[in-house]
Amino acid sequence: MEQAVNGLVVNGTIPHATTAMTNGDSSMHEPTPDELEKELPVVMDGQIPLGELISRLVQTMYAELTEMAETMPHMSDAARKRRVADWVVTIKRQVVKLYAIAKWSRDASVVQKAMNITAFLMDQNRQFEEAVMGLKYGRDSLDPARLRNHDLLTSLDVLTTGTYRRLPACIKELIIPPTPLSDEEVAKTLADVEDAMRFRLRTSEIVPWEMSQYRIADGRVFFTAPKLFEASLCLRGAGKKDGWFFVNVEFLFKVGGDQTGMQEFPRMPTGALKRNITDEADARLSFYLPPDEPPPPDVEPPPRPQLPEGVVDAPLVRVFNFLQMMSLSYQLEILWYQAERMRSLGWADFLTVEMTNNRQRLVVSYWVHKPPTTQPGQPVPSQAQQVRNRVPQLGGKLSISIVQVKEKAGKKALRSPKARILAELQERSKLEHARPSDEVEHLRLEVQWEAENGALGVTIGPEDMLIPPEELRIDSEDLDFESLLRRVIRRHTEGIMKFFQMQLTRGAMTRNVFGAPGEVAFLTNESAPSLRVHLCADEVVIVTVDPRTGRLILRDTGDLAAAGRGPRFAAISDRLNETPWRLPEALLRLRLTTITDLAEQKVQYLGLQSFRERNFAQEELAKLGPDARGKLYIQLANFPNHYLVLVITDNDYRYALINVKVQRDTMYNNMIMEDIGWLNVRRIHGDDFAVEAGVGPEPVAGQKRKRDDGVGAAPGEPYPSSFRLETKVLRELYAYCCARVAYTKVEQQFKLRGIPYTHVNSTSHAGTPELAHIQSSLARSIPALCVLSSDILSGAPAAEAAMPNIRVIPLNWWSNDQAKVVTCVKLKYVQQPIGKRASGTTVIRPSKRIIYDTREAIVSFLSDDVDKCVDEFLEEWARVSKMVVIAREIAQMSTKYLWTDVRLLSFDLQTVEFAYAADYTLSLTCTDQLASSGGSYHLRFGRIEPDEDHNTMQVDDGTMPRSTHNPHEDVEPYMRSLLRNGRLSSALHRLVGLLRETLPIVAELEDIRVSAARSGACVDTFAKSAGWFRILYGDLRHALDFRLMAGARVVILDGSHSLFDDAADNMPLSRRLPSLSTSASAKPPALSREESVALQPIPDFPALVQEAIKAAVARGVSGQFAPIDVGVICDVAAVRVVGRMLYQKVFEKLGATAGSNT
Repeated sequence: MEQAVNGLVVNGTIPHATTAMTNGDSSMHEPTPDELEKELPVVMDGQIPLGELISRLVQTMYAELTEMAETMPHMSDAARKRRVADWVVTIKRQVVKLYAIAKWSRDASVVQKAMNITAFLMDQNRQFEEAVMGLKYGRDSLDPARLRNHDLLTSLDVLTTGTYRRLPACIKELIIPPTPLSDEEVAKTLADVEDAMRFRLRTSEIVPWEMSQYRIADGRVFFTAPKLFEASLCLRGAGKKDGWFFVNVEFLFKVGGDQTGMQEFPRMPTGALKRNITDEADARLSFYLPPDEPPPPDVEPPPRPQLPEGVVDAPLVRVFNFLQMMSLSYQLEILWYQAERMRSLGWADFLTVEMTNNRQRLVVSYWVHKPPTTQPGQPVPSQAQQVRNRVPQLGGKLSISIVQVKEKAGKKALRSPKARILAELQERSKLEHARPSDEVEHLRLEVQWEAENGALGVTIGPEDMLIPPEELRIDSEDLDFESLLRRVIRRHTEGIMKFFQMQLTRGAMTRNVFGAPGEVAFLTNESAPSLRVHLCADEVVIVTVDPRTGRLILRDTGDLAAAGRGPRFAAISDRLNETPWRLPEALLRLRLTTITDLAEQKVQYLGLQSFRERNFAQEELAKLGPDARGKLYIQLANFPNHYLVLVITDNDYRYALINVKVQRDTMYNNMIMEDIGWLNVRRIHGDDFAVEAGVGPEPVAGQKRKRDDGVGAAPGEPYPSSFRLETKVLRELYAYCCARVAYTKVEQQFKLRGIPYTHVNSTSHAGTPELAHIQSSLARSIPALCVLSSDILSGAPAAEAAMPNIRVIPLNWWSNDQAKVVTCVKLKYVQQPIGKRASGTTVIRPSKRIIYDTREAIVSFLSDDVDKCVDEFLEEWARVSKMVVIAREIAQMSTKYLWTDVRLLSFDLQTVEFAYAADYTLSLTCTDQLASSGGSYHLRFGRIEPDEDHNTMQVDDGTMPRSTHNPHEDVEPYMRSLLRNGRLSSALHRLVGLLRETLPIVAELEDIRVSAARSGACVDTFAKSAGWFRILYGDLRHALDFRLMAGARVVILDGSHSLFDDAADNMPLSRRLPSLSTSASAKPPALSREESVALQPIPDFPALVQEAIKAAVARGVSGQFAPIDVGVICDVAAVRVVGRMLYQKVFEKLGATAGSNT
């Protein structure tokens, strides 16, 4: 069988007619498209699953719907609808986009297959390109690998001669090192060179005098120019035409100040700088020498400079001039770098640095500031104002230049006489009649300072602009631009400070304030010159100029430097630097503000209310004097319309007490000063203070003056310690003003009533220990007011009870409590208080406004309202005086009227309690004493335990248990009016007499009421007037009246009859009983018709009267009694028995009548 090439079957051989296989065995597996597709690389670049998109959209829709469900219930209907509509539109767009993507995703498999095929083809293309590049690399790398042709000539030379005969000499020199010189040869060569240099320098070479200090060592000559450089040169050879060449240089300078960045300026240049200096120095040294190497062929060299006839080459002069310029330029560059570094360290906005193009002049401008900008809406100043307020935009300029100085003769010569002679001798010996090709150029760094005219708004005098030349000299041993600039700025600041010092001490506006020695002191401290301005007391402000910004700075060094004044001084400095020439005005305002702050601090420390401004017109403020610079109004707490005014003048405080009035009819409720009084602090604070008329500034027209301020002082009188306001002094001034106002208000009340008064020394406060805790350091200096009792108590009740002199003293004017007034009255007759309040002490206080000294018999009346103290005193006096009279009368009744059971139980000036019979008591209190009706009394009846005295009037019959109730309580309204009729002593006698006479009546009626209540009978008893009482029986149609008559008699009547109606015999009862009269009370009104009709006559009343009299006689009643038509008349002593019997008879009769009718 024929061997197949590509398989088991030869190409073209068909073993079967029906099958034809090409390039392979028929049993070989052919890959399907799916299998081929699996071999493709899968590329998912930019493809994401559709399910993830759908999931995200659904989650977003659900989250937004949940949020809407939580937030929409709180929205309005319109807002909810708008929110739903917006959400629907947004979601609809997203759903439409998702729908389009879903449509596109149907072809995702085809697109994915195309991307996979593309990636497969790109990978195949990359493999083809890499194969091509590999073939190209193989071709390129095989070409150099071929062997060179054989060098037959060189091979023959080596075989015949044993060496290379055609090798270039440069290769020999490069590979074969030359034989080195020995140490002896080197030392001899250097010695020969040194001898040649020494001979040449001494015989023919022109050496500048500035480089005359030289030394020869190590084959070189070292030239030293002091403060400039040290250069080393060497000769090219020993021939006459061999020139010099440059070796090295070291600049002789030292950098001072901040050393940061100075590594950029080495003393010995290296690298490119060294090469540039070497090239330039060599060029200058060989300026007139031929070139070292001939030019290349066919190249025409430029012509070399030739020395004129009679001119000798001076290369050392040229190199000196060059290195001198290099040294000075190097120093100038260092100064420029230091200036730029200062800008980077915070000086950039206030310092400008400029360097000329030739790098030989440095100009620095300091205190640079931008022109002020106009804010939007701010009016643009006029051109005249702009010129007047214009301030230069810089403080001055400092320029440093490299200048050439010409040689001068005399004292200003650059060289000493010795140096000039030696230089002349050198020229004569070396040059003979020739001249050098170059002359020495004398260069130096020149510093100029130009202060800007009008900087900070001041013009400095020429004498203040001078600065010593040594301070402006650049020292190469200490290159420090910052120190140079600060020296210039310091001198500039000194001139400005001296100008302001002169302006403050001699200016027309400030000399009164700062003209005294030591008020403005010039300080030359280490940091910057400044002015020490004394404001007031211990407060000092330091005025200086910031060296960096050129702005005026105010610093506080007083006690309050750390109490929040920093921001204030910063704000003042900012405003001041806009117009710095207004420094004197600013210091005056600062002084005024500081003085006001100190005073306000003291006021706040005392807890007082103060104001810096009040709504006064200018004409009102003029009343405080033309020298008033500021004011501080301290409002008196107890007197809001009065102020203690601290008037700030140029030299010290002046103190005034003013009374203001608010004009309600004005637009802004302006105030006017109704009264002004000037205070003398020395007299108030001193031990010899006395009340005298003040002699303050002349009163303005229409201005009132207090009659006796007690405070006369010259307004401009200086004090040893100017503006040193002590807290104690201010407290005393405030207290004195309160006292003065309080006294004035009391005096005004006296004047309104026409009551004369005098001032007396106050040795104590009311003379009572109760007031001993009320003290002030001015208490003994403040006088008291004294009035006569006949004047102030004229028309008042019981005026005779007071001693002639009454003292009035205001209190609490020194404290924050409400001001009070105490009025002290000494009583003529003393009735010692008794009772619980008066036991165990000599001073009692029956009420808040009354204090009584029982030992001295002095009553002190306290008034809380100063404006109404006189009215309150008169009211309290009316009450107290009546109580004193009542107590005295009660105490005398037991002996005067032989009422032994009338005794005084309690007396404390406010209340009098006494027993008028047995254990029956009455307590009297006065009320409304200043009423037009004359006041009224409050009566309170009570009972006490009976004592052992057998001489008391027996009232209870002993048949009933003793009660604590006083039956006179029912007649209290009727008894109250008795004390307001006639003299108090007579009215009191009538009251006590009436009480004693009616006591048996009311006691019996009370017993009847109690017994009836116990038995269940319906009987009522009540009073009709002070001496008229009634028993009303249960049927409410029959009554029994008890009426008191003159002579301590009682008539018991049928309630249906009156003392003034006619009986059966047509004769009035009063006519039939001539001695019959009413009680001491007022005549009772006649019974109304309705009442007379309502009560009916008691059946068989005359018979009942007779029966009652017989029953009373049977009981052994003592006293007189007589029956009448409608009742019975009896003595007070028999009224209890007769009244009881008659009551029982009538009660039984009415009961029997009621039973029979039933």
